[in-house]
Amino acid sequence: MDLFGHASQEEQRKRAPLAVRMRPRTLEEFEGQEQILGEDSILRRAIVKDQLQSLILYGPPGTGKTALAAVVARMTSSYFVSLNAVMATVKDLRAVVESAKERQRLYTQGTILFLDEIHRFNKTQQDALLPFVEEGLLVLIGATTENPFFTVNRALLSRSRVVQLEPLSTASIKNILTRALTDEVRGLGHRQIVIKDEELLFLAKAAGGDARVALNALDLAAEVAEADEHGNRVLDHALLVEALQTPMVGYDRAGDGHYDLASCLIKSIRGSDPQAALYYLARMLRGGEDLRFIARRLVISAVEDVGLADPQALVVANAAAEAVERIGMPEGRLIFAQAAVYLACAPKSNSVYLGINKAWQRAGETGTLPVPKHLRDTHYQGADELGHGLDYKYPHDYPGHWVKQQYLPDEIKSDIFYQAGEEGYELQIKEIMEQRKRIRIDVDTNKG
Repeated sequence: MDLFGHASQEEQRKRAPLAVRMRPRTLEEFEGQEQILGEDSILRRAIVKDQLQSLILYGPPGTGKTALAAVVARMTSSYFVSLNAVMATVKDLRAVVESAKERQRLYTQGTILFLDEIHRFNKTQQDALLPFVEEGLLVLIGATTENPFFTVNRALLSRSRVVQLEPLSTASIKNILTRALTDEVRGLGHRQIVIKDEELLFLAKAAGGDARVALNALDLAAEVAEADEHGNRVLDHALLVEALQTPMVGYDRAGDGHYDLASCLIKSIRGSDPQAALYYLARMLRGGEDLRFIARRLVISAVEDVGLADPQALVVANAAAEAVERIGMPEGRLIFAQAAVYLACAPKSNSVYLGINKAWQRAGETGTLPVPKHLRDTHYQGADELGHGLDYKYPHDYPGHWVKQQYLPDEIKSDIFYQAGEEGYELQIKEIMEQRKRIRIDVDTNKG
């Protein structure tokens, strides 16, 4: 400490959380993200050659966004400035810009600005960055856990490369934990930590792709573990579970995960995979998703993906929506689960979906066509004089409650919008329609 009781930088470093102390110093130490940092990747070559252009690093917490920025800071000849968008203001940006101009003028040195949580900047703050990124005064590295295509200005995105980081694999997190246990300077190597390989693997899996969660849990467990007579600190399963507590579900009801998991749920139902449907449903429910949103997605799937192959699908989905609204959670998960499994296992057809889309487009193109006179309304006096309703055939007066009759306007009378599929109940519909088609042909032939 100094005379005023302030801790030295070395003491501050030692007091920093393990996740901060173990941040990689080089690309060789950087674990995971091979898809963007592989040996021949453009990003790796740009970093090594110190030719980095503006980036938006996008990915879940603990995947290495800040760590990658720290590696860049060590490897670049540019001046590196770090700001957090939660606390930074336009005034702070102006100060960075003025300093960057001065360095450029005096030393021809560039400036890299790392802006953590860039999605927290509002439009005005992002606009303030734009001219300096565009002219090259600042190379921006923005980090965000939210989809930048939703949260970052289009103009700023067009001048940056979006790089997506994925959750770390269990193997990568285990490697990070092993390095922390053996590093005597930055990690826990100076302590006599005893942990079985299976417990280390458990911790790596339980972290859910987030290295920070794993390192923080390891740090806490090592801190509270009692040393035995030999000075060993044993980290057993019970202690690790307690240190982890309940892992946070990586889910944001208003963010990208909201749409990604909803998409996975629907595509699993469409793909007739009840196992995956239940898993993604559980993820959404555990994440606190709006129950009405889930209900809407299930009802839509019942029509869009199951359709008339099983008309009961809509009944089941709608009943589930109403039942969950009355009962709520936690029992509501059982109701949603039954609906999701039913939809996933039901025969599939998108014939109605395709049919309404074709009809919708045709209606937009021909919305002013006069409808057939024999179908027009006749409830008012004088309709007969206009010829409305004349020659209309009432289907219930005919065998099978059907009679050949034109319903579409003349100009599009041969258009086909709905074509029955080959699955479930639609097969019966198809047979009926084919039979009526043959009757139409016979009638038209006899007329000729």
